[in-house]
Amino acid sequence: MIVGGFMLDCKIIKENYKEILDDIKKHSKIPEKVRVVAASKYVDFEGIKALAESGIEICGENRVQALRDKRDALSLENKENCVTWHFIGTLQKNKIKYIIDYIDLIQSIHEFSLLEELNKRAIKANRIVDVLLEVNISGEESKHGFTTEDVINLADSIKNLKNIKVKGLMTMAPFTESEEVVRSVFKGLRLAKDRLNEECFDGELVELSMGMSNDYKIALEEGATIIRVGSKLFEIRR
Repeated sequence: MIVGGFMLDCKIIKENYKEILDDIKKHSKIPEKVRVVAASKYVDFEGIKALAESGIEICGENRVQALRDKRDALSLENKENCVTWHFIGTLQKNKIKYIIDYIDLIQSIHEFSLLEELNKRAIKANRIVDVLLEVNISGEESKHGFTTEDVINLADSIKNLKNIKVKGLMTMAPFTESEEVVRSVFKGLRLAKDRLNEECFDGELVELSMGMSNDYKIALEEGATIIRVGSKLFEIRR
């Protein structure tokens, strides 16, 4: 089966998933704390089933409508509990209402006003919503996100949002072949987490979501607890 240009074969996915799990043990100092999120942007409902059948427990979606469609399709087959869902794209305020009841983690909170709206929706839904703050460590203008200083300045306001639980930070490295540049970004996020825990959050930030298919090994070495992989799961190894 080919979906979105990827060959979706459960045997191949299982082999690649095992390789990723082996890499976690090899490259991470805290392998027991690392979770793999399958970035399922380019696969449809059948692709989600293939991922679930291959042992994947978390899927990450970039678009609200796609997330809803895939989750609803699984629900019709009574498989809604086979995966949990993370939102990993840019979230629009007017789309929060569609995922607030069930989303497990929102990884891409990039501005305070989004947190405020999310808190309002969470109050109405009577639940606490876990989030990660997106930090633009690289300083690229094309990327969303807070600076570390932004988070420090907003810390009290963030903590006053009682139906939001900030679990950690997320970032994306620049698209570059320079391992040194990529490593500096991931190290920067780890240092930002340490500083924020010491100055503002009393050690409550525990998650570092960083690293994708092309750079997750570096991210693991720098302390990632969540890696987001897509093409790595689907590629045919040679």
